Amino acid sequence: MTQAPGASRLVAFCVFFVFAGFALTQAARADDAAVKRGEYLFAAAGCAGCHTDVDGKGPPLAGGRKLKTPFGTFYSANITRDPEHGIGDWTDADFIRALREGIAPDGSHYFPAFPYPTFTKIRDADLKDIRAYIFSLPPVAKRNQSHDIDPPFGWRPLIAGWKLLFFAPGPFAANPDRDETWNRGAYLVEALGHCGECHTPRNALGALKCDEAFSGTLDGPEGGRIPNITPDADTGIGRWSDGDIKSLFTMGMLPDGDFVGSGMAEVVENTTSKLTDADRDAIIVYLRSLPPLSKRIESAK
Repeated sequence: MTQAPGASRLVAFCVFFVFAGFALTQAARADDAAVKRGEYLFAAAGCAGCHTDVDGKGPPLAGGRKLKTPFGTFYSANITRDPEHGIGDWTDADFIRALREGIAPDGSHYFPAFPYPTFTKIRDADLKDIRAYIFSLPPVAKRNQSHDIDPPFGWRPLIAGWKLLFFAPGPFAANPDRDETWNRGAYLVEALGHCGECHTPRNALGALKCDEAFSGTLDGPEGGRIPNITPDADTGIGRWSDGDIKSLFTMGMLPDGDFVGSGMAEVVENTTSKLTDADRDAIIVYLRSLPPLSKRIESAK
């Protein structure tokens, strides 16, 4: 029996809508999965702490958090999806370029107080997922506050020269001579967690002293004293058990029963306590593999 032309068209339309609906469902599921992955990566990267003015009770991710440095005072940016004051009109490419190269959509250079020298190591897929999560959150129409930086450090074109001297862009590359756990720990510490940004001393121009990585500093964020986290037995964490480190990561408790405060307390609350046990174990494996550096950082009295 020959099918009528109208019936053929109806069948074709039905088939089209079935496949279109399936494709939209799959796309929605993919988007949901990206947001879920991004939420975890967002926590691992500690974005909430820096981009929320906690002291001023500002809205989440709306910026305005003050960071005092030897070069002046920086204020974190609004990274909500507000199109005027935040990053609502940024594409994936804009987002990746900002964190990979330290360059804004308008082509200007970001100051390295924004830790792109470390975030550059985050893989593209993870950066896209982080953006997906941020864009799932409500926008906040809050204007960014201008930095208060001492001259000549506030002149952005100088950052291009700084980058030539101290910045090596590019994503993390796994070490084929190490196992999966070590490489995961390295990625969490060296890229997402950007631990070295606080735990590594800096030179006179604000660049990390890579030969003293993770050995602590007397001049950390807000002038704080940041401890040595290399496995040196006397001045670092060499005598700490795995349980000691896990207690720090999950509830901020030190081996002597005291608790961390200030910035590290925020890191515990916003980041390390939200990681999986497997990721915390991977971080421990990586930290124990670092070269032990002897440098004692006494706590502030």
